[in-house]
Amino acid sequence: MAEATITQDMHDRTFRLPTLRGLRSVGTFMAVLLSVVVLWEGIKALFGLDVQTLPHITDVIGTLFQPIQEGKATLGEILLNASLFTLREASFGFSLGSVIGFVLAVIFVHFAPLERGLMPFVIASQTVPVLAIAPMIVVWLKAGWLSVAVISAYLTFFPVTINSLRGLTAVPPTALELMRSYAANRWQVLMKLRIQYALPYIFTALKISATASIVGAIIGELPSGIQDGLGGAILNFNQYYSSAPARLWATDLAAALTGILAYVLVMIAEKMTVGKFAVDRKTS
Repeated sequence: MAEATITQDMHDRTFRLPTLRGLRSVGTFMAVLLSVVVLWEGIKALFGLDVQTLPHITDVIGTLFQPIQEGKATLGEILLNASLFTLREASFGFSLGSVIGFVLAVIFVHFAPLERGLMPFVIASQTVPVLAIAPMIVVWLKAGWLSVAVISAYLTFFPVTINSLRGLTAVPPTALELMRSYAANRWQVLMKLRIQYALPYIFTALKISATASIVGAIIGELPSGIQDGLGGAILNFNQYYSSAPARLWATDLAAALTGILAYVLVMIAEKMTVGKFAVDRKTS
């Protein structure tokens, strides 16, 4: 009877712990959000900023529910469609860049001369501003969405390469020696050992790259002339900033929320994947 009571108490605590953590996270988020609003309005009132310099928060939120023209869709609907369009482009670029980055890391782990020879070029690629190469990629590929995806992949592959390489080489020497004592080949060591140790590093890079892929997609839309995404919306509402500044601020808000959504999706995948591998390692 006592053991059953203890077991039930432990189960209740285990159930309540994630709930309490979730409530604390929501409470912290709301407190920070309220602080940002107060700071925003405080700065506007303190320095006497006009609506062109800094519109009211209520104006930015309110414009989302207003049609941009009589009988047309609301700004919120337009930005939602634009965000989903950009997210689709970024998803393809994110996937492409992640695969390229991971493959490069695997190659570098197994072929040290290639790492020494190619790593300087990988690093140098990130010193070139994406705004400088975006128009060239658009001209070379001559395809709208594909150009945007490649630009997005350009910002994605570098963090994945560096962090994956670090994770794949973070395996304890004793674990490698044990695998070799069982005559495991390189493929088996990679799949059963290196990747499991590298997962936390990889997902750290993926969370960084998820938001970077959104930025890359938006930048890629500018020279490609795509009007359906957030890049086109930014260009459009920038032209009318003097008469409707809140619309551009609302577009920036939509871009930020799209980046947060990409981050959250990767974080959910991390919890599912890393947790599964952790259980497998304990049971093996």
